[in-house]
Amino acid sequence: MTKRWVIPDIHGYVKTVTSLVKELIRPTRYDEIYFLGDYIDRGPDSKGVIDFIRSMQDDEYNVTPLKGNHEDFMVELYDAAKRSKNTWLPKFGNKKNKTWFEVGGKPTLESFGIQHIRDVPGDYIEWMRNLTHYVELDKFVLVHAGLNFKNDNPYEDLQSMLWLREYEIRPEKIGGRRIIHGHVPVNMELIIQSIRNKVYKFIDLDNGPYLTGKDGFGNLVALELENMEMVIQYNMDV
Repeated sequence: MTKRWVIPDIHGYVKTVTSLVKELIRPTRYDEIYFLGDYIDRGPDSKGVIDFIRSMQDDEYNVTPLKGNHEDFMVELYDAAKRSKNTWLPKFGNKKNKTWFEVGGKPTLESFGIQHIRDVPGDYIEWMRNLTHYVELDKFVLVHAGLNFKNDNPYEDLQSMLWLREYEIRPEKIGGRRIIHGHVPVNMELIIQSIRNKVYKFIDLDNGPYLTGKDGFGNLVALELENMEMVIQYNMDV
């Protein structure tokens, strides 16, 4: 039977996601794997994470990677740097560059072996730029952050799908489906409760793999949608 796996924010931890997929999930090419975005920043090998996902696509695994806010931000910074005629983001970039480094941009550049974002190979930027924002399944909507239910059509607000943190879910606007997302790290207890109890209108799968010193956090999880089975991989990169 075809399985459908959902994997949230990876954040540059390539050993962790490789072990999760190859050792725990062990997908066939008939299975479906959905990644919820935030492949980059914080961890040591953002380039390696993108290479891993792209290699699965090249090997014709049924992989659907969504866009996260970190990819959105990196593309924005790259475009601004390319438009600049002088040094590294002279007007636009000083503040946003500092913000990016505060959330893990420096190790992302290091993973590419470069010092300036303008030197990131263009095919990686285009891959991130063209990622899809959401997937609608029979019982679930998969998205990085959330949906803007203040809109008559929540699917029209693409920025909210990447950046939203707090919102009231209106299931009737999305065909009674539950939302599965990442973006905001939550402890393992809440993840398990939301999977087991359908009273929750959402399932937040982000356990914050970079929060290894915090009780109840620090893992990368995957959820299989047919049996609602969860597998857990501790952070192997730290």
